[in-house]
Amino acid sequence: MAREVFILGGAQTDFARNIDREGGGMFELFRDVAEAAFEATGIAPADVETAHVGNFVGELFAGQGQLGGFFGHVHPDLAGIPTSRHEAACASGSVAILAASAEIEAERYGLALVLGIELMRNVPGQRAAEYLGSAAWAGREAQGARYLWPHMFSNLAAEYEERFGLDRAHLRGISEIAFANAKRNPNSQTRNWAITPDHFGDNDDLNPPIEGTLRKADCGQVTDGAAAIFLASREVAERHAKRLGISIDSIPRLKGWGHATAPLLYSTKVAASRGQPYVFPTVRKAMMDALTRAGMDGIYACDGVEVHDCFSITEYMAIDHFGITPPGESWRAVEDGTIALGGRLPVNPSGGLIGLGHPVGATGVRMTLDAWRQVTGNAGDYQVEGARNFATFNVGGSATTSVSFVVGV
Repeated sequence: MAREVFILGGAQTDFARNIDREGGGMFELFRDVAEAAFEATGIAPADVETAHVGNFVGELFAGQGQLGGFFGHVHPDLAGIPTSRHEAACASGSVAILAASAEIEAERYGLALVLGIELMRNVPGQRAAEYLGSAAWAGREAQGARYLWPHMFSNLAAEYEERFGLDRAHLRGISEIAFANAKRNPNSQTRNWAITPDHFGDNDDLNPPIEGTLRKADCGQVTDGAAAIFLASREVAERHAKRLGISIDSIPRLKGWGHATAPLLYSTKVAASRGQPYVFPTVRKAMMDALTRAGMDGIYACDGVEVHDCFSITEYMAIDHFGITPPGESWRAVEDGTIALGGRLPVNPSGGLIGLGHPVGATGVRMTLDAWRQVTGNAGDYQVEGARNFATFNVGGSATTSVSFVVGV
């Protein structure tokens, strides 16, 4: 990192909420998480110098754009500050973090509020799938699919099967870990779900096929949710530490970042990578850039990872691309317990998108907040013991946008 960017904490909403049924909308969700973040950190709205919001499809789900204008309605002291809204499909929140951290590195501002948000449960499932499909090339991809993204990632599973071989039991194992971890998370969408082993098997009633070879348990959730974090310069972080009576050395930093964008078409991406070790070279690049900038020689220099498991196969891909296993051998990390809570390198102790939930524009911010929780010992029942460094991987579209961070103390 050119200059240090510190994370002062934040908050997330309860991902089990259905905002439409509560009689609320986008602003209520936005307000709730911002107010919770101020309360959790003790930061005053008057101290915020700039604000960023990550959101993918507010215009489609809620008919609402211009989300930066909501900050001034949260608190009068936020009226007049510069705000920006960022869109990169499911990586929108991470791109908002990149923009805010760049402003701090450039010394334009010293304290940024970054908020990610998506309202998704206010429309029928088929319509939600159509709205989310706008992250693919409209009119060019998956034209015969009812549910575009399960179809696209079922194709990824087929790609892995063709290149390396794939045992679906390992995808089930990833989902089982996600739901088990989510039971420990008080904000998870599925924490109170009654789940049995049959929910991960071939029972078409309990685990129905969705598209291709992917079943319900392979899929991330459709979620209403928001997350917010504060990013700060060293000067602001020092004042914050002094107010709390702690050492600045105990405040986590964004140690490294990686950001890469591939061509939009899935077919272009996979065709270009044939004969190479990684299915998505740009995913690998974003991950390795983050680790390199953090001064780390590999992913095992971290104590855990929050990755984008919009589907079980997406986490399977992330495992080998991060170097947890050699290419095509992600199954090893499932079988030997490496990625389980308590394993050598826990993956998604929060429950991930499958267990915790996936409010699209909020996911990158939530991942970074969970990394902050882990390295500060504030993750509660899903805490990774002794965590000092945590990595994230957030993807938009069919691995079109890839963003990775390393958060550590």
